[in-house]
Amino acid sequence: MSGFTGFVLRRVIGAVVTLFVLSVVIYVVFYVTPGDVAQITCGPRCSPAQVHQVAQQLRLDDPLYVRYWHFLQGIFAGQDFSTGTSVEHCPAPCLGQSYQSGRQVTDILLTKLPVSFSLVLGAMVIWLLLGVGTGVLSAWRRGRLSERVLTAVTLAGVATPVFVIGLVLMIVVCGELQLLPFPQYVDFTDDPEQWAWNLLLPWLSLALIEAANFARLTRASMLETLAEDHIRTFRAYGVGERAVIARHALRGATASVIALNAVTFGSAIGGAVLTETLFGLPGIGQELVHAVKVVDLPVVVGMVLVTGFFVILANAVADVLYAVADRRVVLA
Repeated sequence: MSGFTGFVLRRVIGAVVTLFVLSVVIYVVFYVTPGDVAQITCGPRCSPAQVHQVAQQLRLDDPLYVRYWHFLQGIFAGQDFSTGTSVEHCPAPCLGQSYQSGRQVTDILLTKLPVSFSLVLGAMVIWLLLGVGTGVLSAWRRGRLSERVLTAVTLAGVATPVFVIGLVLMIVVCGELQLLPFPQYVDFTDDPEQWAWNLLLPWLSLALIEAANFARLTRASMLETLAEDHIRTFRAYGVGERAVIARHALRGATASVIALNAVTFGSAIGGAVLTETLFGLPGIGQELVHAVKVVDLPVVVGMVLVTGFFVILANAVADVLYAVADRRVVLA
């Protein structure tokens, strides 16, 4: 147990260090950018004096390392912001204040995260069921017509952009067949049934692309496992093909599926921009695109940092789950 505890501790420390390095890189990259942020924030009709006042209010005249230090202080201890007539306190974890709206970045994230989580969690269930199921069936039926058909469908899914799938689904399902309404995000607490119905098409659009990747990975991992000596031994002892597939070959593909699912889930939290934009979902991806357009740097940095946090967290959790499934990882 001590070995497993040490393994988990090493993963936690590694995740914290990676997140710190990521925060430094993100802050430097986005704040060392061309263009006058104070002028953009103030507007084209502002006088030089007004632009200077905005720069002072936003602390843009401070050295970069000083601003980063205030940023770290805000995360761990909170931060105070001057609005010109009063001082507003931003409690920890504080990721800054929007240049455009004056809202705290944390508050913006809290309103956008449920939408992105709703999209990704539902899509994850679908892409795992479709992807792993298709991969298992394709490996089981290797060399037959059904396997060729599944492989062709998988390749088509990988090559098709998500907005094409989304548009086709909306035209066919909502327009021609009128089976579903055009998606409008409904909060889960308001109406769980409408929440699910309105997210069904976005779930399918995002999941079909990712399911193709999971199908390819599962098929490749299972074919590799099926070629190993212990599988031939099981078959020689008369173990049924279904038992070999379900109990042994599928277990060999579990590690790869866990790792891919962690990366996919973490990156999709802030990376499903096309899906959110296509279906009008007010999630993190859509907010990030808007913040980049208006050069709202605190929102951009906060959004990218939170997205990176979920990617790092998902990978750390995947490592721990893999270690639970196979204790040899702990000793490696």
